[in-house]
Amino acid sequence: MVVIPGFLCPDAYLIPLRNWLTRIGYQTVYSGIRFNAECPNLLIQRQVNQAIDKALEKTGRKVHLIGHSLGGIMAHAVAGQRSGDVASVTTLGAPLKGMVAHSTVLFAAEKLRHRIIRQHGSGVLPECYTARCACDFANSVRRCLPPAVLQTAVFTEDDGVLDWRYCKTNQRSADFAVRGTHIGLVFNPSVYKIIGDRLAKAASNLAGVPKVKAGRKG
Repeated sequence: MVVIPGFLCPDAYLIPLRNWLTRIGYQTVYSGIRFNAECPNLLIQRQVNQAIDKALEKTGRKVHLIGHSLGGIMAHAVAGQRSGDVASVTTLGAPLKGMVAHSTVLFAAEKLRHRIIRQHGSGVLPECYTARCACDFANSVRRCLPPAVLQTAVFTEDDGVLDWRYCKTNQRSADFAVRGTHIGLVFNPSVYKIIGDRLAKAASNLAGVPKVKAGRKG
């Protein structure tokens, strides 16, 4: 199990969620993201993939990914890239269908984009951190996940940060609405109930599936 933080956030605020997952029997691994304030493509390459490899090594089973907000988009992307290693993806308030957000968030994202370009130069694409980017991360976000990866999208109509209509898969069986705020999704008991039920469903889908070896393919 790897849990990925949202925009401008560290792993630390997800400790209550990680502790709860541990109490119900799941082994969790930090994403390794100190603050989610970097090119997502680079974070996946440098931190998230290493966390997934560690989880594979610890459990010998396909990995469950949970991501909040931007972390959810990253979870979806890496699941598309490594679907053979991923059992399920749960996104919490993640704008899977496009970035429609509060003006403050968009302003912060634009400032961060300029810092990323200055810091990495030709190490990132010119359209990095925009909807026009064509990096591996951006292309993977646009892909549909294979049926073998159980997808769950949790959203709230009272989000207040993102347009909740963009946080759905538009698949009735995968979309779950709760009451609460955007940040509150990672502390919300109703969300925990959904996560527990969906992880159990993913586990039942894995019954009888051979264990996998750690390490990326290709």
